[in-house]
Amino acid sequence: MMSKKNKADGRGFVYSTDPGFKFEEVQEDVSTVSPAEQKLRIRLDTKHRAGKAVTLVEGFRGKEEDLEDLGKKLKSFCGTGGSAKDGEIIVQGDQRDKVLQWLLKNGYKQSKKI
Repeated sequence: MMSKKNKADGRGFVYSTDPGFKFEEVQEDVSTVSPAEQKLRIRLDTKHRAGKAVTLVEGFRGKEEDLEDLGKKLKSFCGTGGSAKDGEIIVQGDQRDKVLQWLLKNGYKQSKKI
């Protein structure tokens, strides 16, 4: 993998003219909440996807690695592709029933319908 010469730091900074400029180190001590305490929402979405439906799992609280791991398990169970980033998991197709079934089987609670 090639790295960029002037890559951003994740906050959008690439270069500063201030000779004494230093980034304030922010320690993110995010721990993943247990499955029983997660408040995940499952919904069908078609916006900006050329009419194709995807199942969105939103509301994950925890580390990015754990989100990606959960996304991988859900995609494998559904037998489809997708992605996991920014606190949400995208599973291709209308997989709401399968995703709910897997989450309940693996210790995630079903939230009350309003």
